[in-house]
Amino acid sequence: MTNITAERRLKKIKINIMRDARFALWSGVIMVGKTTVSDSCPSAMTNGRDEVYGRAFVDSLNDKELAFVMLHENLHKAFRHLTIWKRLQIENARLANAACDFVINQMLVDMDPNEDVLAMPKKDGQIMGCLDSRFRGLNTKQVYDILKQEQKGGGGGGKGQPGGKGQPGGGGGEPGEPGEGFDEHDWEGAQELSAEEKAELEREIDQAIRQGQIAHNKMHGSGAGNLSRELGDLLEPQIDWREVLRDFVKSLCNAKDTSSWRRVNRRFLSGDTYMPTMVGETVGSLLIGIDTSGSIGGEDINRFLSEVKSIAEDVRPETIDLMYWDSAVAGHETYDHGSMGTLVESTRPMGGGGTDPTCVMHKIKKDGLKPECIIMLTDGEIGNWGNKWESPILWVVCNSYRSEKIYAPVGQTVHLND
Repeated sequence: MTNITAERRLKKIKINIMRDARFALWSGVIMVGKTTVSDSCPSAMTNGRDEVYGRAFVDSLNDKELAFVMLHENLHKAFRHLTIWKRLQIENARLANAACDFVINQMLVDMDPNEDVLAMPKKDGQIMGCLDSRFRGLNTKQVYDILKQEQKGGGGGGKGQPGGKGQPGGGGGEPGEPGEGFDEHDWEGAQELSAEEKAELEREIDQAIRQGQIAHNKMHGSGAGNLSRELGDLLEPQIDWREVLRDFVKSLCNAKDTSSWRRVNRRFLSGDTYMPTMVGETVGSLLIGIDTSGSIGGEDINRFLSEVKSIAEDVRPETIDLMYWDSAVAGHETYDHGSMGTLVESTRPMGGGGTDPTCVMHKIKKDGLKPECIIMLTDGEIGNWGNKWESPILWVVCNSYRSEKIYAPVGQTVHLND
């Protein structure tokens, strides 16, 4: 459709996207990994780090369609779809692919509804790929569960809805099946990355998104813009930690740093002297464990970090041992009063495997840690909760995918969605 090479077109479009204020949040992610053109690739794909575009596919698209495809691939990278949702792909690859695409495509359409820069690819006048406004604001797991339920019931088929044969977004699928996407998902390539490469990729994506958030907020104002629930800015804390932790922490406080006249100090009563009692309001060593297993998405981690920030500000622990865990402790960071204020900006979430919180229990024992209390943030998709926790433990469960609430069999449980 143009005389310039596919390589030059991709570079030009990438620069144009990065210069556009509407896409500032993703400007850093676009720079992560390599971008290549292949004569053998049928469309476009990413392994979560690198992007590959088929030469014939690129030539078949106009600039707006190519810009849409490029951002589509980069949002797969930003959301870590090919690692976080690997278990869904193993269960049902077709539904997992469609769920990822439904989330991304709706986001992109909402970013540029007038198609000034982006336009979904079309073939014979019909939209290519998965698009359904019902899924606006949902994350991949939520969309996957809906598609799975509709597949069982043979539902779907409306305009722009999954399974609508020949309809926009239907992709020519059979009734009860989601539409086909316009790209490939290189799940196998993502798994072939070494542990070191995956760790470096996590660091690069995390840094790119944080930088993008700064640029986005400068252009639109803090909290403005069209951010996805799949990732989004750090959300406002949903838990009133002063209220929830008051009774939990009260018996754990060693420090006596605030005077209160609500209780008279009995030691001085014999001398007819009335003095206030010192009331402890700070915690010594606090351990916070964040679930980063495969069922946890970027939105969940951001919400967890928001709660950690609130805990640090409101409960004022002397130190925080922050652990990221899946089936093993993937990261352990320690913060004191001097570094706690920049915890959210400096932390590096790690993980993405199975789910076994007892790894935190074993890590505490192995390292000889003596936390006054433990707070575990998780979606509650846990088989073994452990029964040998040596410190009081509070489970904060965030799981919007289930109708029934999950309660840990050990310790206390609160729900982030309350």
